Amino acid sequence: MISAGDFRNGVTFEMDGKVMQVVEFQHVKPGKGAAFVRTKIKNVITGTVVEVSFSPSDKFENAFVERREMEYSYNDGNLYYFMDLETYELEPIDHSLLGENFKFVKENMNCTIYSYKGKVYNVDPPNFVDLTVTATDPGFKGDTATNVMKPATLETGAEVKVPLFIDEGEKIRIDTRTGEYLERAKG
Repeated sequence: MISAGDFRNGVTFEMDGKVMQVVEFQHVKPGKGAAFVRTKIKNVITGTVVEVSFSPSDKFENAFVERREMEYSYNDGNLYYFMDLETYELEPIDHSLLGENFKFVKENMNCTIYSYKGKVYNVDPPNFVDLTVTATDPGFKGDTATNVMKPATLETGAEVKVPLFIDEGEKIRIDTRTGEYLERAKG
């Protein structure tokens, strides 16, 4: 059990049968009346964020969210298989749980798998990935205008905007959280 007075950022707890995570909290002690805890909490399954005020004595059941590092192996239709790095067992995960930023993941990349009571609810790819550009229009000599972008297709099939000087075959670094080009990959 955890009381609202013990809330900290990142704490997970069960409320009304749902798993919630504290995003922000503030202990408020008004001049008149009882103290309370103002929070922003996120439903870890749906991602919905709500603002709720609690009495510091409100008690909730702790929710233990399991985070595991797993390697993406392959997909077969709508099932994507991830290998546990300790047991080498493959775990199938449905495509609907992967999210939009999974388009930057290629085989043999490690991802973080989030589960609650054995049920997977989220797959987080690495924050930064290095991918090869497979198709883009060529840049033109003398085309040096700053911040001009062109579309490029990556080896995973994802499309991103890249600067004019990037050519086919080059490795670039992508931020999977925003889907934006960061820089040329080193090495």
